[in-house]
Amino acid sequence: MLAAGRGNTRPAVCQIIGYKNSGKTTLICELIRQLRKKGCTVAVIKHDGHNFDMDHEGTDTWKQRQAGASAVAITSDARTSVIQERTSSLPGLLEAFADYDYVLVEGFKQEQYPKIVLIRQAEDIALLGEASRIAAMALWGPMQASACLPQASGIGRFDISDSAGMANLLWQKRSYFQNFNI
Repeated sequence: MLAAGRGNTRPAVCQIIGYKNSGKTTLICELIRQLRKKGCTVAVIKHDGHNFDMDHEGTDTWKQRQAGASAVAITSDARTSVIQERTSSLPGLLEAFADYDYVLVEGFKQEQYPKIVLIRQAEDIALLGEASRIAAMALWGPMQASACLPQASGIGRFDISDSAGMANLLWQKRSYFQNFNI
């Protein structure tokens, strides 16, 4: 496992970005499986453009939030959850996850961390011009042969189903994915 022997080395961070229904969550789940096979610890941060509620009506933590608590934590021998009634920045969340080998980030398109961009259809190509630090493109079938895709050197090209190849990119270029400040 990397975490035990890596000292104070920061986690490798990779943003997985794409438009709605491009396969971001599915790819992240596959990357988690691939990196776990290598003995790595993996954390995930997901950006949600809508209000969400992960607590359920009637639970103790839900009642405490309804009573006005600004933050509620629940912990057991197996897990901890923290619910805060405030927004969090991606750098702040990454700092909280500094002890993991990899942090996969779903969304936050405008942040400056290395990215894998998912391209499902021709309209998605615009995302390549909007995003910075693109490490790779994950392409859906018909997009593999698209003449509209830029031919940028240093940007990996993968079939959307090649999670093993993308995990190997994260593994082999780990130092690139660690090159940021937290």
